Amino acid sequence: MKVLFIPGGSAATVFGLVPLAHALRGAGHEVIMASNEEMMPVITGTGIPATAVTSRDIWHYVTTDREGNPKEETPLDLEGQALSTGRWFAQMGADWLPALLDMAKGWTPDLVVGGSMSYVAPLLAAHLDIPYVRQAWDIDDSNIQDRGAELELRPELDALGLDRLPEPDLRIELAPPSLTPPEVAPAELMRWLPGNVQSALEPWMFTKGERRRVCVTSGSRASKEREHTFEFLQAVARNIAPLDVEIVMPAPEKLAVELRKVIPGVRAGWIPLDVLAPTCDLVVQHSGGATTLTALNAGVAQLIIPEAVVFEAPARRIADYGAALTLQPAEATPERVASAVAELLEDPSYTERARELAQEIARLPLPSDMVGRLEKLAARNQG
Repeated sequence: MKVLFIPGGSAATVFGLVPLAHALRGAGHEVIMASNEEMMPVITGTGIPATAVTSRDIWHYVTTDREGNPKEETPLDLEGQALSTGRWFAQMGADWLPALLDMAKGWTPDLVVGGSMSYVAPLLAAHLDIPYVRQAWDIDDSNIQDRGAELELRPELDALGLDRLPEPDLRIELAPPSLTPPEVAPAELMRWLPGNVQSALEPWMFTKGERRRVCVTSGSRASKEREHTFEFLQAVARNIAPLDVEIVMPAPEKLAVELRKVIPGVRAGWIPLDVLAPTCDLVVQHSGGATTLTALNAGVAQLIIPEAVVFEAPARRIADYGAALTLQPAEATPERVASAVAELLEDPSYTERARELAQEIARLPLPSDMVGRLEKLAARNQG
């Protein structure tokens, strides 16, 4: 069986699909993951074969329309922001479709697996008349984003004679039952396993030290130039240092070099988060899907500062369960962050609730348990 995986053009969307891709490869099936050129070292760094379908990065679709004109600023309200997000993910999908159709002439997949907002996946499957599997890459739903995608993809849907996006033949969700969104479509639940890029390990990365360890991260796309990330991380480190904690900052190496220059004693770099998380007492992060699930999987309490309004709902569900605190960006002053960190470290209930969620995740079916379902889907289509 040949299975084509299509993420969303960023590292987090790749990481979410990697465990299922590995499960299929482990069962003897052929797997290729298709994305943009920027993601090629990320995908191959996880051990999955990869092919590039465009040289454009994800920010091209965020900032530039199909005609090459600059887009207006992203709306700040939830509905407007979610619709806009769905539209640019869909624009990316429309841009990738011709290259994927051309690829399929020589390597014909039996099945397409797309991430939550990989809108080219259902289009490609419809063109090829093969089954389509939609696998979540985080714990959010994307109902409003889907509406935005259908608006953007009107020409592509009309060409297929469709009035809406095709429904998946199988939908796979990752949220444990206690965190399931209220209006999620019926789906098979699958256990989250980290799929991040690895690196050579040093003993401190997988060994708990004498001091409490706080992981502070802005994700795989963080940079010194982006959204005041550098200044924020520096200020947070300065304000939580009096709590006598060890600060570890997983970050792209280019940013890590700058962080090590200005934060005394910080351990910063591309540290595999799946290895680091179980040694941490707390994760302070931006509401990234892969980061959130990796911390949940490790049973670690979190301070979540959503970088966009569309990320607020899943962060709020974790906080409502008692495994995290959340702060809005406007209120996340270094002083407020330090106060929240102190509360999370001193009150054991947050860690207890986080461990309950980890146990819930561990009881879900493994990616390898999904292989048989996918084999049956492909066989049914071939028959």
